[in-house]
Amino acid sequence: METPDIPLINLAIAFLLFLIPVIISSRYGLGLLKPLFGSVARMTVQLGLIGIFLGYLFQWNNPFVNMGWLTVMIMVAVFSAIRHSSLRMDISFLPVFASFSLATLTVVFFLNYFVIPVKSVFDARYLVVLGGMLLGNSLRGNIVGISTFYERLREDSNHYLYILSLGATESEALMPYLRESVRLALKPTLASMATMGIVTLPGMMTGVILGGADPRVAIKYQVLIMIGIVTSTITSVVLTIILTKRVCMNRYGILRNDVFRKKTPVRKKT
Repeated sequence: METPDIPLINLAIAFLLFLIPVIISSRYGLGLLKPLFGSVARMTVQLGLIGIFLGYLFQWNNPFVNMGWLTVMIMVAVFSAIRHSSLRMDISFLPVFASFSLATLTVVFFLNYFVIPVKSVFDARYLVVLGGMLLGNSLRGNIVGISTFYERLREDSNHYLYILSLGATESEALMPYLRESVRLALKPTLASMATMGIVTLPGMMTGVILGGADPRVAIKYQVLIMIGIVTSTITSVVLTIILTKRVCMNRYGILRNDVFRKKTPVRKKT
C-alpha cells in the first residue's frame, strides 16, 4: 500500500495546530511568537525547496552529485555546530569539518556496503538520507560536546593548570573534561534508545511504515540507523575535541584565549 498524498489545503489546515503554542506563549508571556513564526517559515520554505531538489537528485542519482550534496550538508552542519559554540569559526572549522566527514562517511559507507542490500554505496536514497540522519544527531551531540568541553575548561582553568603543575600530562589533565562532554553529548540519544518501541515510535521506523513497508522491515532499519547514530555521534564528538584541541591549545597545553569569539558588550540603559 502506497502512502497517500496530502493535498496542500489539508497541509494548510495542519498549520492551525500552531494556534495552541501561540495562545500559550501569549497567555504566559513566553516571548516565543517571533522565533516560532520565524522557525515555521524557514522550515516550510527550506523543506519545500529541498523536496524539489531531492526529486531531481534521486532521478539523476549521480555519484559525484550525491557526494557533492552530502559534502554541502556536512559543511552546513559544521557551521551550525561552531556557531552554537563559543569558538571562532576561522580557527575551528577545518578540524570540525574533518571529524564530521570522517565519522559520517565511515558509518554511511559501512552500512551501505555491508548491511543494506543496495546496488551502489553512492545511491542517493541511502547516501544522502542516511547521511542526513547521522549528521542531524551528530550535530546535536557536537553542540553539547564542544560547548561543554571548552566552557568547562575555561571556567576551571586554575584547577586544570594545577593538575598540570603536579606532573600530569596534557591528556591526563584533559580526560575528565572529555569524559563529561562525551557523556552529556550522548545522554539524549541513549535515553531515546532506552524507551524506543515502548514509549516512542521513532521517526525512521514511522517513515518506513508510512511508506508501506512491513513493520518488521521498519524495525530492522530503525535498529541499524540507531547503531549508526550512536557510532557517528560518539566518534565525531571525540574526534572534534581531539582535533580542535590541537589548534585551541598552545604547545604547553594551555588553552588559548584568542580561540573564543568576543562577546558583544551589553549597553547599559541610561
